[in-house]
Amino acid sequence: MPHTHLVEQLKENLQVAYRQAIDADAKLDELKKAGHGKFSTIFTQDEGFDARSNRFGPYVQELALELTQLPNDASSMPAALEKFVRKLGVLLQTLQAFKSQAK
Repeated sequence: MPHTHLVEQLKENLQVAYRQAIDADAKLDELKKAGHGKFSTIFTQDEGFDARSNRFGPYVQELALELTQLPNDASSMPAALEKFVRKLGVLLQTLQAFKSQAK
């Protein structure tokens, strides 16, 4: 794969998102028990995710699967990477915003 270093960096960022998602989902569970968090999805379809969940975990799982399915050919790789990076960015930004709001 010609983008090996980039893919490794994406894996590291996805691991960060995974750890943050575990914490955020635990906080969402607490909020739900307290009668808050009455929403059906975190992201809209406009943000590129196929998953529909009120927890972060399924979105991380979707990205992990996408990472394993990135194309090897140089012609398809840039578009696939651009889509993946955009979704990962939205996920990380949202997790960060949630973390700062949930304190």
